[in-house]
Amino acid sequence: MLYIGVTGWGDHDSLYPDGTAPRDKLQEYAAHFPIVELDASFYAVQPLRNMQKWVSETPDRFQFIVKAYQGMTGHERGEIPFESKEQMFQAFKSSLEPMKAAGKLAMVLFQFPPWFDCQRKNVHYLRYCKEEMGDLPLAVEFRHQSWYSSAYMEQTLHIIEKEGWIHTVCDEPQAGEGSVPIILQATDSKKTLVRLHGRNQHGWMKQSNKDWRKVRYLYRYSDNELKQWTSFAAELQKQSEDVYILFNNNSGGDAADNAKRMIELAEVKYDHLASRQLGLF
Repeated sequence: MLYIGVTGWGDHDSLYPDGTAPRDKLQEYAAHFPIVELDASFYAVQPLRNMQKWVSETPDRFQFIVKAYQGMTGHERGEIPFESKEQMFQAFKSSLEPMKAAGKLAMVLFQFPPWFDCQRKNVHYLRYCKEEMGDLPLAVEFRHQSWYSSAYMEQTLHIIEKEGWIHTVCDEPQAGEGSVPIILQATDSKKTLVRLHGRNQHGWMKQSNKDWRKVRYLYRYSDNELKQWTSFAAELQKQSEDVYILFNNNSGGDAADNAKRMIELAEVKYDHLASRQLGLF
């Protein structure tokens, strides 16, 4: 099955009738897409009440891709409020219980930073993360090109398959070491993740710009590019039962429109979405 959605649900204005309160957006979002990436979990381990609320607001077959907490992936943009890594991992795992119990946890995404390159200590850390997370489905996204260099790509795919990781296939600008190529290879026979970041090469690496994070994902995929990705998705479906595609190109509000268009091009029908009741008032 091909599941298509976007990252986050708060900033996609084209989905919501004017005046939609923030607290109602997830319910309306679930009338459009069957999956979403939960980004709030990257910035803080979420309290159970939040996870329970999000579970209760979505249809029975709705799925979350939960982004791993920043302290677990080495971003650490501030103080980490845990005494040890073990405590941090345990707190994060505990926060997932409502989604796991409801059958709504598609996977946890470990997106590593651009400085997490292909070297022995980082391979060991991948094993550590897998051990700490137990039998939960885990996806890995690399952001350093060395993992897919001619010298290491075969070993990279082998090790993440051997260790039980779901491969994240990325579409992003090819702008040096801090970007990765499109590698249409599944490592899990049940699930593969695709994240489409746009192709804004000029804005991708301009970290000196104070608005860098706003322009980094400023891109709108053309129909030809979406048709290409529809073809790529079909190739991945030959390798994996379920392919999850997330659009992350939302600096200009393009992600939701692109995701809807890809659903049309792929001729996918979802019969388990929420009712669009908010749009009636």
